[in-house]
Amino acid sequence: MGNGPYGPLGAWNPQKLWLVVVLVTGFSFLGYIANRIFGERHGTIATALIGGAYSSTAVTQSLAQRLGGELKGGAENAGIALATAVMYLRVLVLIGLLSTRVLLPFAIITLPAIVIAWAGGFWLYRKAPKRDAPSPPGNPIALLPAFGFVLFVAFAAVAAQWAAGRFGEHGIAVLLLIVGSTDVDTAIITLGGLPPAAISSLLAAIAIAGTIIVNMAVKMGITLAYAGRRGLPAVAAMAASLAALAVMIALAWTRL
Repeated sequence: MGNGPYGPLGAWNPQKLWLVVVLVTGFSFLGYIANRIFGERHGTIATALIGGAYSSTAVTQSLAQRLGGELKGGAENAGIALATAVMYLRVLVLIGLLSTRVLLPFAIITLPAIVIAWAGGFWLYRKAPKRDAPSPPGNPIALLPAFGFVLFVAFAAVAAQWAAGRFGEHGIAVLLLIVGSTDVDTAIITLGGLPPAAISSLLAAIAIAGTIIVNMAVKMGITLAYAGRRGLPAVAAMAASLAALAVMIALAWTRL
């Protein structure tokens, strides 16, 4: 079987759908193995850095729950902030692999937020004691979640092709934002399956950056729900990064 297009509206590229499985299981498995090797030695920070490469949301939930249940917090706030910082880098890698033309405008839009995220995480790390790591989140192989994710991506690809024909590039941008509100990676993969003429690089970068704002808001809510006031330092770090990203999105929008 070739690279397609196949399926409804010619939306499916088998090579890229298979790459989704490889990426999801690869991030999960490598993160799990690295966590087993280094997690207990380097503590919570290692868990956040490694786990953030495949699920910053799962790391946030795990550390926030731990922070809320402890009499005295350790490096959990730093771990939550650093997991988000790693998330930015993961998104850059995925865009570079799946939608290279969007990489430069997206990197420009997110650069201030990335710098603030890493600076905030490092500052919290310097203030926090070293602690042992919690168990790594997720299934180390995650084949069933990966194939389930592929089905969702395949559906999103058809929806994107329909939006392109019905509403043009602004319709695609709205769809990417909606799809990415549940999972940023899905929006990136959906974008990678579209022809370059379907949406401009700058508008696509704005849409993907918008999904990160939604994702960050969810993680801030998770942190407050599980950790309460103890999670405020991590929430403050994420909020600062989110604010910088919102400003850059607004500036980029004026150039459309």
